[in-house]
This record gives sequence, structure tokens and C-alpha cells, in this order.
Amino acid sequence: MLSDLAEVIRNAQQPLTQAQVKGYMLMLLQGVAFCHANNIMHRDLKPANLLISSTGQLKIADFGLARVFSNDAGRLYSHQVATRWYRAPELLYGARKYDEGVDLWAVGCIFAELLNNSPLFPGENDIEQLCCVLRVLGTPSQHIWPEITELPDYNKISFKDNPPIPLEEVLPDAPPQALQLLKHFLVYPSRERVKAAQALLHPYFFTSPLPAHHSELPVPQRGDRTARQGPQHQRDFHVKRPVEESVVDPEWVAPYVV
Repeated sequence: MLSDLAEVIRNAQQPLTQAQVKGYMLMLLQGVAFCHANNIMHRDLKPANLLISSTGQLKIADFGLARVFSNDAGRLYSHQVATRWYRAPELLYGARKYDEGVDLWAVGCIFAELLNNSPLFPGENDIEQLCCVLRVLGTPSQHIWPEITELPDYNKISFKDNPPIPLEEVLPDAPPQALQLLKHFLVYPSRERVKAAQALLHPYFFTSPLPAHHSELPVPQRGDRTARQGPQHQRDFHVKRPVEESVVDPEWVAPYVV
């Protein structure tokens, strides 16, 4: 891969156009929807893990923290996952039981970064990270987030009550429909976050300007060096094909395909 989304954002001479933001988000959501449809949560979505090919295509990479998730309510996971700026609030409160909602929170953070050309919640440590989230979304109450009192670290630290700041003020240059979609990702209860497949149907992607084709997207080269094209894989991932037909060895996923 030639580059990644972090370099695209960092090297942008001017803010990305709305068509470009939509193009990147469309590919990201297609990839996330594909993972979640096959019961895989990535757990470390961030711009640096979204690779950009020489043709501008975005592909999700680094599945080192990925896990299969299920409806087994008793299964425990580590809360020390996800890069801090993209870590869901339940993880910051030490949750050991969670689902693909942690990926959807990260998608919202990436979306905001594309819109603003800078991270939305740039905390220097876990406590400051939580402060960054609460400063924008407001201090959560049990009425807003009923499960919060059950989280392991809920009673370890308290915050004064702060009202939420409207996202229109936090991201003043973002179009209304983009903010409307963003609000569906950045909510405290995981179960209320919009699913990736549902987000793909949001009017944001069907109104002018339409998403840019991947060939129209910027592709910065790492270190300003011309990337050499490696040999093509005989099989490749494709978000619109069943997972058992789009991996190197279909037998690897056979136990997980219903």
C-alpha cells in the first residue's frame, strides 16, 4: 500500500472536500460493515490503520487486536485496546464486556477528523481522554447511559456535571447532514450507535456533492518516494463477497460461518 489515511489528513494542503470525505467514509463503512457482518470487531480502527492504495482505495489493516464477537453475554475482553484518541468511553471506564460498538465509536472519531482535519478527542492519557469526551458530549448520567454504573472504573473517578457542546460549534464548517450522521456514532450507549450497514444508507451519501470515486482521492506517497507495485494476490478481500469466498484459505473461517 502506498500510504494511509493519517498521511492523507496530515499532508492535506487544504481541508478535504466534502466529496472526498464522503468517498473515504463510504469505503470505511463498507469495510466495517463487512467485518461486523462476519462477527469480527477490529478494536483498533484509526487513520493510520486505514491503508490507501496507489489507486486511492481504502482498506482496513492491522487486525492484530481483532476478535470474533458473539451474543455470548458472559464473554470477557480486554479493555486495553484501541488507540487512545479513538477509544470508546466504555473502554475508558474499564469495560470487559462489549461489542462492535467500540468500532463504531472509532468510525465516528475518524469521521470527525476528516471533517475537521484534526483529532476530535486528543487526550494525552486515559483520564484526559475521558475529559475530552465529556467536555464535548457532556457528563453522562444514568438516565442517558443506564449501564454506566456497572462499568468497573465508574466509581474510581468523578467529574463535575457539564452540559454537552453542540457539534455545530465544535465542527462549525461541517455540513448539517454530516453532523447528523456523526451524532449517531458518538453516543454513550453502545447499542444506540448506528450500525455501519445502516450508516451507508444515510442521506448524507446520496446528496450533492456525491462521494468522490477512489481514483479522484489524494494519494500521498510515504517519504515522497515512488512506491513500487508488488505482485498481485491471487485472491483478495472484497466487501461485497461472502467472507468464505474472499480469503486466502476458506477453511480458516469455516467454523465461524453459519
